[in-house]
Amino acid sequence: MSELFDEVDEEVRREQLKKLWDKYSILIIALAVLIVAGVGGWRGYQYLEAKKAAEAGAAFDRAAELSEQNKHAEAEAAFADLVAKAPSGYRILARLRLAGEVTTRDAQAAAKLYDEIAADRSIPGPEQDLARVRAAQLLMETTTYPNMLQRLEPATAKDSTFRHTARELLALSAWRANDTTAARQWLDVIANDGDTPPGIRQRAEALQALLPPVAKS
Repeated sequence: MSELFDEVDEEVRREQLKKLWDKYSILIIALAVLIVAGVGGWRGYQYLEAKKAAEAGAAFDRAAELSEQNKHAEAEAAFADLVAKAPSGYRILARLRLAGEVTTRDAQAAAKLYDEIAADRSIPGPEQDLARVRAAQLLMETTTYPNMLQRLEPATAKDSTFRHTARELLALSAWRANDTTAARQWLDVIANDGDTPPGIRQRAEALQALLPPVAKS
């Protein structure tokens, strides 16, 4: 008797499933097609992005080789092409290297390119700070201490990757401007940072020795 009831229940379930399939089969098929197409599209996108990255990496290496061979005009053109076409990561690196190549022929133009990188909020903080430091190095001989301070102060924060170089440049700029108060301020910051690299620490100590003694009250 129980087997009969089981057969009836099974028949009822089949009938219900058939009704559901007849009603929603088109939607089910469409959903399945969308899922397959979505997965295929994502895989295709990943493949194309990986291909672009590999091509950009190879082009970046070729441009770097041109620079190492002192073919700066050709390297500049190659990096400019990467800036225009490469994926984001390589595009940022190419912008930095392009500015470096421009330095070989026009320091002011290169500083402007670095300034543009430093002002671009879509670029990560370390690369922005690197651009600030590079621009300041190029302009050290021709600009004022207040201008250097405006440029570099954001890069002197305790969590900045390039804080040590930024502080050293500010100390040197203040010394050149005969602003001994500011020079001592930055030299003290350098001395009191336990992570200051030995080379920068030694140069800071040498600069400290060139300052006039502090007047006693």
